[in-house]
Amino acid sequence: METNNPLVSIIVLNYNAGKLLHNCIESLQKLDYNNVEIIVVDNISTDNSQNECKEKFPNIKLIQNNKNVGYCGGNNIGMKQAKGEFIIILNPDTIVESNLISQFLTVYKENGDGLYQPKILSLDNKEILQSTGNMIHIFGFGFARDKGKLDKIKSNENITIGYASGTCLFSSRIIFEKLGFFDEFLFLYHDDLDLGWRAKQIGIKSYFVPSTAIFHAESYSLKWSKKKFYWLERNRRYCLKTHYSKETLKKIKWSLWYTEILVWLFYISKGYISAKIQAESDLRKNHKFIIKKQIEIENQKKISDLELIKEFPDRIEVPKDVSEGFPSKVFLNMIEFLSKKAKKQLIKD
Repeated sequence: METNNPLVSIIVLNYNAGKLLHNCIESLQKLDYNNVEIIVVDNISTDNSQNECKEKFPNIKLIQNNKNVGYCGGNNIGMKQAKGEFIIILNPDTIVESNLISQFLTVYKENGDGLYQPKILSLDNKEILQSTGNMIHIFGFGFARDKGKLDKIKSNENITIGYASGTCLFSSRIIFEKLGFFDEFLFLYHDDLDLGWRAKQIGIKSYFVPSTAIFHAESYSLKWSKKKFYWLERNRRYCLKTHYSKETLKKIKWSLWYTEILVWLFYISKGYISAKIQAESDLRKNHKFIIKKQIEIENQKKISDLELIKEFPDRIEVPKDVSEGFPSKVFLNMIEFLSKKAKKQLIKD
């Protein structure tokens, strides 16, 4: 193990990313750190971007799956074949700054084991923030801090956050293995929230590293649609059911119940009620698996639900394109009120 110059494996999961993939790999060729292994994992793309990329960049390792195994499954395949002491999970629709790895390694030496993310800026407008770290809410919502705001960050101080974004996620191989990699039941969305939450439960922190950045083209991501809302809601509810103890769920059941009413109303207003029904149906079908997963997570916990919940923000941030056409201010105020009420109930008991 070359501790002064460790091998870093970069996993780029591709699915019809086209030229965005090529631009991403090209930016990785300009890193100021040279002990790098680049692995492109392809989820049966039909645009031939994976083969064109391999032809243009023969130094990369290409893994071609025989079916689409989702974000979680694809990245897990890449990590298990990676040889690096450290691993970066990177979206194919990103451009990285040349100091990405050197800064991650520097910060890792200062803070030790953890999950790390850089500043994430818009590729379309490089002055606009997409994330300065993500946060977990008591009711399972996850959101990016400062999304859509102008980048006015001057400090290079690393700060702890709820969880590191899966758009660009750095950690050691040991930590990924300790966490059991991504939970493949999730398939995609909330996968990074789940990983960061499980990490917190065993004392592993997540950090925002402002001294380096990536630029992210959101246009490639799955648009706001019935399908996307299905995955987000299914996985939010799955995380609630698996990450809290039975006692915690019992204590906050009324706040959760009222929150569910609000979520149902939100889905009705967006015309996505079928997505909510499908999410609930899928969770019921997998009831036994979910119970087993909840017990597994509970047995591994080193930090109590209450201790973590105290750190969770009460107010969530919702992107404007999602809240449009819905009384978002009322919704957000109600969620904030219910969050505070649930915390009081937990502390009281």
